[in-house]
Amino acid sequence: MLVDSFGRVATDLRVSLTDRCNLRCTYCMPPEGLEWLPKPELLTADEIVRLVRIGVERLGITEVRYTGGEPLLRRELVEIVRRTTELRPRPQVSLTTNGIGLARLAGPLAEAGLDRVNVSLDTLDREVFVKLAHRDRLPDVLAGLAGAAGAGLLPVKVNSVLMRGINEHEAAPLLRYCLEHGYEQRFIEQMPLDAQHGWRRENMVTADEILAMLSAEFELTPDDPRERGSAPAEMFLVNGGPARVGVIGSVTRPFCGACDRVRLTADGQIRNCLFATEESDLRAALRSGASDDELAERWRAAVSRKRAGHGIDDPSFLQPARPMSAIGG
Repeated sequence: MLVDSFGRVATDLRVSLTDRCNLRCTYCMPPEGLEWLPKPELLTADEIVRLVRIGVERLGITEVRYTGGEPLLRRELVEIVRRTTELRPRPQVSLTTNGIGLARLAGPLAEAGLDRVNVSLDTLDREVFVKLAHRDRLPDVLAGLAGAAGAGLLPVKVNSVLMRGINEHEAAPLLRYCLEHGYEQRFIEQMPLDAQHGWRRENMVTADEILAMLSAEFELTPDDPRERGSAPAEMFLVNGGPARVGVIGSVTRPFCGACDRVRLTADGQIRNCLFATEESDLRAALRSGASDDELAERWRAAVSRKRAGHGIDDPSFLQPARPMSAIGG
């Protein structure tokens, strides 16, 4: 098993398939984009599946989530999902995406065994979408959500980041939209993971503020906290339920003590935290002929060094060099 020095056990593996993205969201990267990883540095589909297999068969991984960048840009995505769901014991397999292209791929992904999706949607206003993402693709995202629901990738979860002075007024409209369409809304505090390093705590819309805005229109009742476990979202019943909304207070309400996640970047680095400043290279060992046992032992050693928390409130905190698109969510 993947156990750290604080006794936490990593069972949830986040795998980035690419650092590329077809949006330029302001909290992630500049309008002109970033310098992408050269293709030879990316793990191949076979290398990804091998490492995931080692995680599932030898290290106790029970959940695999494919991320990016934008994972729908990875040509072998359907094949990778299919091969992952064929592993035994079978892990739960999900996908975090911006939804562009999901209308076309939802069916094939469902047939490959994908269990569910998380789709990023920060606004329902087309002009605001362009301002945030520097691309006019809101209709494609909404079509992707509908396609995922139609393909049975349930529950369809919607991830929204509220930006002060830009879309914070859309908290209630976004939740209403999700309630009307049967999606499950998640609001996420903006985190210091932008390539520009422009994040400022005072500009962040906090979990408390989000809940206050929602409570002005909806009756929110805390869901059973005993069922939260290691889940990052605090869940609330909306108007008595059964519909729920989640709030992920990564900055102001950290949940590091119950974290069960470990990350594999698109270029084969193990990261113990979104905010880690250290990585452990599995790609070099893999390509130099390491056995499954050797790779598993390197992975265990990497996780054993996981820190107690992300340390954002520590005066010595340094934002990681890699932005979110190069880490994987």
